[in-house]
Amino acid sequence: MSDSAAVADLDLRLVRYFTVVAEHRHFGRAATALHITQPSLSRQVRRLEQEVGARLLDRTPRGTRLTDAGEAFLPRARALLRAAAQATAAARAAAEPSRITIGYTTGVFVTPAVRDLRRRFPDAEVRTTHLRWHEAREALLDHRVDALVARLPFATEGLRVTILYDEPRVLVVPLDHRLAGKESVTVDDIADEPLPRVPDRLWDAFWRIDPRPDGSPAPDGPYIDDIEDKFELVASGQAVAIAAGVPGILIRPDLTAIPLHGVEPSHVALATRAGDNGRLPAAFRKCAEALLTGPGAGG
Repeated sequence: MSDSAAVADLDLRLVRYFTVVAEHRHFGRAATALHITQPSLSRQVRRLEQEVGARLLDRTPRGTRLTDAGEAFLPRARALLRAAAQATAAARAAAEPSRITIGYTTGVFVTPAVRDLRRRFPDAEVRTTHLRWHEAREALLDHRVDALVARLPFATEGLRVTILYDEPRVLVVPLDHRLAGKESVTVDDIADEPLPRVPDRLWDAFWRIDPRPDGSPAPDGPYIDDIEDKFELVASGQAVAIAAGVPGILIRPDLTAIPLHGVEPSHVALATRAGDNGRLPAAFRKCAEALLTGPGAGG
């Protein structure tokens, strides 16, 4: 069989499963992110390894690691998925030139800018879609969305990114926590408090303030995959958490948010693909920069 035939036979769904396991370095967390069972995910990855003709992943007591073959395959797998998404997006753009999908993450409002875009382009199909916190950059590069409003940090290579506004960061604790009721806290107040961890290094470092200003590491809390998991851990007393202080958003009735002083604020940013000069992404950028100017911009 020729090399070209082997590439054509690769199941892109299996390739995507492999990239998610590689990202999480753990079959259980990857299965949760993909909304499938761990045994099913293991079978699908074995099928891919059979198609490729090499073992790509090794299980270890601490999780999962890439083999040498897996390290070589991963960047090409991501490029393959991206090329497939770009081909699909190009075909859709040619068939539907007046269509845009705008992504946003939890607690971020895009409504005023979306309304203005629809008013300016009444014949365009303007869609919105909610994205999980870690999907921002990939959703843009994979052409699932054409513009994105989300909290930094996320990798910005290949994107055009503009900060729209800042949000103060707050400490979230249970109502019976020793710090509950304080007017404000600093990083020193939580020097020994564990905080939930996530696999994404940029996000993890920013939202756990790791390392601390004095160079010490932030205490480790349990791993999570979703924001709701974070707040459940806090409510059960297993950790505290740092979050964006969004006015009018009640996290949970059994939690309280305390202003966290002496730290950089959270940045809400607009992102589009670098080099995307389509009229709708460009128009949405103008709408967002004019109307999404603060945490209360969504009304």
